Amino acid sequence: MSAPNHHEESAAFGRQSLSYIRQAAEYGLYEIRGMGAKRRVPCFDDLVFLTASASRYPLEGYREKCVSNTVLGTRFAKQPVELEIPITIAGMSFGSLSANVKEALGRAASEMGTSTTTGDGGMTPEERQSSKTLVYQCLPSRYGFNPDDLRKANAIEMVIGQGAKPGGGGMLLGQKVSPRVAGMRTLPEGIDQRSACRHPDWTGPDDLKIKIDELREITDWQVPIYVKLGATRVRDDVKLAVKAGADVVVVDGMQGGTAATQQVFIEHAGIPTLAALPLAVEALEDMNMFGEVQLIISGGIRTGADVAKALALGADAVSIGQGVLVALGCNHDSYVQDGQDIDATEDYSKLGTAAGFCHHCHTGQCPVGITTQDEVLERRLTPDVGAKRLRNYLQVLNMELTTLARACGKSNVHHLEKEDLVALTVESAAMAKVPLAGTNWIPGRI
Repeated sequence: MSAPNHHEESAAFGRQSLSYIRQAAEYGLYEIRGMGAKRRVPCFDDLVFLTASASRYPLEGYREKCVSNTVLGTRFAKQPVELEIPITIAGMSFGSLSANVKEALGRAASEMGTSTTTGDGGMTPEERQSSKTLVYQCLPSRYGFNPDDLRKANAIEMVIGQGAKPGGGGMLLGQKVSPRVAGMRTLPEGIDQRSACRHPDWTGPDDLKIKIDELREITDWQVPIYVKLGATRVRDDVKLAVKAGADVVVVDGMQGGTAATQQVFIEHAGIPTLAALPLAVEALEDMNMFGEVQLIISGGIRTGADVAKALALGADAVSIGQGVLVALGCNHDSYVQDGQDIDATEDYSKLGTAAGFCHHCHTGQCPVGITTQDEVLERRLTPDVGAKRLRNYLQVLNMELTTLARACGKSNVHHLEKEDLVALTVESAAMAKVPLAGTNWIPGRI
């Protein structure tokens, strides 16, 4: 008989649980952090493509075209958004990000023929000037909301929820409320900003239609109206958004990131992007609106393979946020200054973390100058360097997307379909509603 293991860790009360309880007991505060969920959930990695071979013809990558042009907002808008790639930049505010970063986003997106999004707190001149196609967000806070800026936008996104914190409002802690941010948001400097969890001028979905109609009137029906939802009760929420008159529905899964919120939201609210996307497609199909109302999916999109799988499952486009930040240099161990790589290890150490593990966006002390309003730190990422990195990243994503589409015999990335996919696990097969690899079985269907 073997001796008992006196050092065996408890499954329910492991090191993470013990640390959480001790911190709660000592300080009486919940944890606030940035970025997205760290727990493992079913995701696009659990799907693979059935590419062409003998039964289907693949396309030759160097001789046969595969187009990626994407049009959003064809339902009511007089001027739908026309993009060269189906990969858009998610809403990230000036406040959560520096002005340099916002300019870099616009420049890279414009070079790649896609759109960027304002986020909370209004539109900066740098962002509008650098962005060929800019989506203006209308959030519950209304911080920085300006009708004149609204009319300058190429689309409007009515934000009802966010994947990292569905049902919760936004946060911008006082250390990031600089004089410029405070002026744009009409707030006192250095004071924590907490946004409302719902819009102040409606009490139900009927009021959403009124608000969308108001936005259409102020823009003379020129630009598309998006409605963004955090992924929870997806089927019902999408139907209500469509009924209210949305041109485009954006569904953000629980892997989506944030600048700051309670960790309990990030890890324990919402459903995975993989589960949300088929539900949104089913809702559009139930209303005979699939294809007429476009669908953007977001939350944990990282690679061209993720994009291709999202399109195959029925999305018209994807939106990315955390991947953008990493492309800019987030969690990198150095930053570029005067053409040289400068080690950032010591700055990460001051935050009690290290490159690759940092989620301290809320502190404003970003070692690589991305999620900060500090005048010294923000100079660590110049618009030139940021735009180049992000352009390269977007280019790789689209190259991977078109490579996979060609391998499936498609001359258009929007011709990818569910039939091109199988799942590697029972859970992902059930969520994505595609067969388990090697079988014709879709769990949950007879």
